[in-house]
Order: sequence, then structure tokens, then C-alpha cells
Amino acid sequence: MAVAHDPGLSFKRISVVGLGYIGLPTAAVFASRGVEVIGVDVNAHAVETINSGRIHIVEPDLDMVVHAATVEGKLRATLMPEPAEAFLIAVPTPFKNDHEPDLSYIEAAARAIAPVLEAGNLVVLESTSPVGATEQMAAWLAAARPDLTFPQTAGEDSDIRVAYCPERVLPGHVLRELVENDRVIGGMTPRCSQAACALYGTFVQGACVVTNARTAEMCKLTENAFRDVNIAFANELSLICDKLDISVWELIALANRHPRVNILQPGAGVGGHCIAVDPWFIVNRTPDEARLIHAARLVNDSKPQWVIGKVEAAVAAAARRKGCAVSDVRIAAFGLAFKPDIDDLRESPAVGIVEQLATSFPGQILAVEPNIDALPARLATRGVALADMAEALRTADVWALLVDHKPFREAVPTPRAGVEIIDTRGIWSA
Repeated sequence: MAVAHDPGLSFKRISVVGLGYIGLPTAAVFASRGVEVIGVDVNAHAVETINSGRIHIVEPDLDMVVHAATVEGKLRATLMPEPAEAFLIAVPTPFKNDHEPDLSYIEAAARAIAPVLEAGNLVVLESTSPVGATEQMAAWLAAARPDLTFPQTAGEDSDIRVAYCPERVLPGHVLRELVENDRVIGGMTPRCSQAACALYGTFVQGACVVTNARTAEMCKLTENAFRDVNIAFANELSLICDKLDISVWELIALANRHPRVNILQPGAGVGGHCIAVDPWFIVNRTPDEARLIHAARLVNDSKPQWVIGKVEAAVAAAARRKGCAVSDVRIAAFGLAFKPDIDDLRESPAVGIVEQLATSFPGQILAVEPNIDALPARLATRGVALADMAEALRTADVWALLVDHKPFREAVPTPRAGVEIIDTRGIWSA
């Protein structure tokens, strides 16, 4: 049910806990609407950077919004929470062990804000979470503040209102989508949902659609599992076509001419903090039922190893052609981010591919990633060198296109004689 926010319920001071790829843009958008925002993060560098009017992540136009908000005194970052009327928690939710959800960041955030909570406050969890995480967060808050009442025991009469509202934005378009996209609001009670709708009504132009917390949690997981399953179909097609000597790119283009077929494009795997992680939260809670979702995860998680095999075969072919040792073959990996045109390397299959190749081919790999200035330690310590596109094309014997960044799409190179190409995105060899 879409709900219009109550204009009589407003928030003058809010706190955003976690100033990463979602938290900082969210804080900046609230601040741009005249709300006083206190951003909280454990990263001292991030706090210092934001307070100087700059940003520590890459997102188009975010630097201008953050700079304006800090200059106007509407956005301030701290290491420790301070009192506010509403608290948004946007911290990481990775998994541990055998794909078990790790809620330790949410627990730490809840325990951090608990001392400054006051009756009438709203706490919203935005972090992508397994079903039941919002209730667990409320339990942690209640344990830390027995002097306050919470929805799980006091219902509509609770001192603190608690809700779940997942982000659903596309990196590179975060500021626009934060404002334009619909939001799913899952309050622990109707009063909690009403308060959350009023909060997001500060800037959201899309609909605020109300449900309960568990359904809202599952909605976010379902959105990403749906995409994961569809990507897995494309990735599996690429394996089948390779074995049958068929161009998967031509095949998909032909199949998509059917009016009711829309196959996605295969790649080197699936990365990022959402699609590569969230389906496991469903599998973890319902392993016997989530068979298709589990199979899709296995297909996508296995794709990087297939790419590595292709690179290894190309290196061997290049060595034979040149009449040299395998150790004399240079490899260029184009793209490290988990998707095109961003700097985010989280859960990136490309990083994993390059890391494993660096173990087999030490000192032979050039990485071309136009969106970063330095390699992550896991690559730099393995002898991988960061190079520009021109150098890599000029000197490498094997070109492995892993991410279709704009510079790679716009300047399709003419291969030198004998260069081996592994194109996981179909833009240099389609």
C-alpha cells in the first residue's frame, strides 16, 4: 500500500550511521533538503574528508552536494553518535563462514546509538539484511536500553519506532535514484511505518509503499536474487556456446528479437555488495526450498574460474607462438571494478581473477582500471602493476577484458598480430 507521508510529522535532525556508498549520498540528500544531518562512521579518514567538504568515494555529482551541505552547516561527520530524532543505519552486511549472514556491523551500530536514543526517536535499518534482522536489531536496542520500550513488546505504544527500508539504487546514478525510486517501508508496527514514510517523504518523489519488516527485508533479497538468476542464465549460455563453438553474443542478440525474450549479457562473474551476496541470505535461511536461487549462485560464482582457464590457455598459446617460456608472456587485465564505470571493487570477480592469475604468473600482469589511482593491497603485493590502456595494449601478449568500462567501449583496439583476446563482455570480439 502506497502511503502519503504526514506533513505534520517532520524531522529536523537525523543521524546516518555508515557513510559509504549508500549512507553518504543519503545523508547528503537529506542535508540538501535543509535537514541537519550528523553522519557517523568508524573510518576517521572518511569523517575528516567529509568535514572538509570532500568525498572518499566515487559517485557522480556527490562531491558538489556534500560540499554545499558542509559549507551550509547541514552535514557534519563524527566518529561517535549524537542525539537525533531519527537514525538510519547503512552499514555493511557481508557473510562469514559458509555464506552465513554477518550481522556484527548492524549490532555494533545498534549498540553505538543506544546510549543517545530518546523516547519518540525512529530507527531505520537500510542495510541489506536477512529476514528477521530488523527484529534482531530492535532486540539489541532493547537490551541496551531497558528504560525505553520497543515495538516487539509495547507495539504501537513503544517509545522507539523501528522500521526497515532497503536502498535500491544503481551505482553511478545514486543521487537521482534515491529521489526518484519508490521505497519499500517495513515498519514493525503501522505507527513505525508512518514515521518512516514521513522521514523519507523529506526527499523521495517516488511512492513509499508500506508492508511489514520481514516482507520488506525479503523484497530487497528477492530483487537481487531475481537479477542473479537471470545473469546466471546468460553466464551458463556463454559456457554452452563456447563448448559448441557458437558466438554467445550473436545468439543472445538473435534470441532477444523474440518479443517476450530479454536475455542479459554474460560476464566474468557477478560482484558487488548486493547481487553476489544477497541471494545467499535466502539460501542460508531456506536451503531446502531455494534450489534455483542456490544453483544460480553456484553458476555465477564458478564463472571466474572458467575465465581463468581461458586466460591460462591463451598464455600457453602465446608462449608457443612466440617460442618463449610462459613466464615471458605479459597479460593485461582490463577492468577491476565489479561493474562498469565505477571505482567499487567490493566482491569483484575481476579482482579475484587477477589475484589468482598473479599467483600463477607472478610479475607478468598489468591491470588497467581507469577509475582508481592505486591497486588494492591483495593485488599490489602479488606483483600486479597498474597501467594505462595504451601501455597495456602495446606491451601485453594476452588481453583479458573483464569489465566493459566506457574507455574500453569507446576505443575498441585493433589487435596486434598474434595477440590473444579473452573478451568476457563481447565488446572487442562480438
